[in-house]
This record gives sequence, C-alpha cells and structure tokens, in this order.
Amino acid sequence: MNYLWGDMALKNGFDKKASTWDEEPRRVKLARDVAAGIIDTVHPTREMDVMDFGCGTGLLTLDLQPHVRSITGVDTSSGMLDVLEEKVRKQGITNVSALNCDVVSGEKPEGRYHLIVSSMTLHHVTELETLFRFFFELLLPGGTLCVADLDKEDGTFHDDLTGVLHFGFERELVKSNLADVGFTDLRDTIVSTINKGTPDMPRDYPVFLICAGKPE
Repeated sequence: MNYLWGDMALKNGFDKKASTWDEEPRRVKLARDVAAGIIDTVHPTREMDVMDFGCGTGLLTLDLQPHVRSITGVDTSSGMLDVLEEKVRKQGITNVSALNCDVVSGEKPEGRYHLIVSSMTLHHVTELETLFRFFFELLLPGGTLCVADLDKEDGTFHDDLTGVLHFGFERELVKSNLADVGFTDLRDTIVSTINKGTPDMPRDYPVFLICAGKPE
C-alpha cells in the first residue's frame, strides 16, 4: 500500500511523545469535539463494532467507547498503544482493544466494522484514495467512515513537520476521493477550532469532520 502511515521516523516521534501526549488540553478538547460530531451525525449504537485508525493514546477511542459494542484502536506507535492499554486496564474497560498494525507492510486488521473513525491522521498519508480503499474494504455493507482533520492551512500549525505531508485539506477534494472509491452520502462540517499562536498573534485552525457511507 502506497501511503506513509507506518513510517519509522513518524513512529519513533510518537513513541517519544506518548507519555505526555494527553497533557495538552487542546488535544483532549479536540477528541471530545470530534467524538461529539460523530455521535451527533452517525448516532452509534451498542450493536456497532468500531475501528479508530491512528488512535494514538485513545482519546477519541475512549470518548466513543460508551456508545458502541466494541472499538479497536489501531496505530503503529507502540508507545501510544501502551498508554491506551494502561488506561483501559485502570478503568476496567472491557470493550476496547489496541492493535499495532503497520498497513504499509501489508498488515490488515482482522474482522469487519460498522464504523471506522480517524482523527488528525490524514495529513500523515501520501495518497488519500489508497487509504480510503483500505477503509472501504474493512467496512461492512451499510457501514460509515468518519474522518477529521485540518482545513487547508499555511503550514504553520505543526511545530515539527516530521511526517507531515499535507498542510490541511480542501474538503471538496477529500470528498471527491471518497466518492471515487465508492462512498456515498457525503457530509461535512466543522466540529472544532484549534487555537494556537500567541496572545499577540492568535491563530485559529478549523477542524472538519467528513462522514461517508458504504452502500448496502
């Protein structure tokens, strides 16, 4: 599969940041905002099996967990997944699992899903259409994909550009890629705004949520 997710430099960078990842309030807020957008749009139920692709420490995973039957957090960073597994253990959660899966090497999660979610992962991916085909294959007929990422920006969002392949996205292009793969019922909205910069020069970066369906 010809996309970056699984790149060693990227994995190592996330491994190093894992232990303090959740200490940044805006990351916690973003996960809650994305989860709220997914819940309002998709209305997940306790009959759904879900995959969170690029789950990191599981902020979005655990916000969705109470609403679904099961959720699998998929990532290539063992450090991030270790943090997620520790949270699950401490909280006694039984419907969350963590999976280290390097799709670049051809690995593929077992099973099929009613819902696949992914937040702030697309900008690490070379070719969106290839990733979307991967998601399409893993979804059950009638399933839903929800992806969240930055609106097009000028490259100032990330302090470290390692593994950053896109400075946000034009939503119409993302929806076009999804439609080319076979997704239908495309819906998009802004679910959050990330505030960065300084008091003298504040910067706001909108985050979109696009939801798309796999036909029955």
